[in-house]
Amino acid sequence: MTYTSRDHGIWLLALAALAAGLAIVLVPPLPEPRIFRELVDDRTLFGIANFWNVVSNAPFLIIGAWGLYVIARGRPGTFVEREEKWAYVACFAAVALIALGSTYYHLAPLDDRLMWDRLPISLGFMALLAAVIAERISVKAGVRALVPLLVAGVASVLYWRWSGLRGAENILPYAIVQYGAIVAIVAIAALYPSRYTRGADVLVAVAIYALAKLAEVLDAQVYALGGVISGHTLKHLLAALAVWWLLRMVLLRSPLSPPSSVRPTR
Repeated sequence: MTYTSRDHGIWLLALAALAAGLAIVLVPPLPEPRIFRELVDDRTLFGIANFWNVVSNAPFLIIGAWGLYVIARGRPGTFVEREEKWAYVACFAAVALIALGSTYYHLAPLDDRLMWDRLPISLGFMALLAAVIAERISVKAGVRALVPLLVAGVASVLYWRWSGLRGAENILPYAIVQYGAIVAIVAIAALYPSRYTRGADVLVAVAIYALAKLAEVLDAQVYALGGVISGHTLKHLLAALAVWWLLRMVLLRSPLSPPSSVRPTR
């Protein structure tokens, strides 16, 4: 890939961000389908309400903390440039926080608690997008995009909550942050090679997460198969598996030799 083509990639990302902003401004408010908040499995076990939807968050805490440990340990070859690690620090920290926010919400699934579930989710997606930009397009662009992307993620959740409080719920900004990030990650991974081995692992993680979202939509249908596990609980487990696959990628990868032409930070 040439210098110019990578510049084009950055411009395409900027145009995609502009298009997303225009959609938020021009598209009428879009309320969230109730199916995402009507959870079928409300069993109480050991005094814990919605037991399985609560305890299935534990893998997020374990994997998030494990990821932070792996980065702190600093295995040679994990990152060609030390600045790249911050996107993964933010990503795995967000994953650990998902366990706390999601547990808080599922103990009493009310709208005023849902914000604390969604905040770390938005941060995780934005951090992963910054990491993919750094690894495949430009280290400088990825590093510089990290904070603005995190701010955009937080803003999307706060706006969603604010819109709900004023009686005109609009889930669109949060949906753009989550699904737009997924589309951008897949597009970048398809168009630009990684500087590391195991570059396809990010696509595997996305595919696993897609299965998680499918399980979420089929919450009641999955539970009806035998009353053992609901689709929402399965979503938690599959989403955690997707993050573990990313952690596995970081653990096993090494820089390509010779490295690709992704521009360094300096």
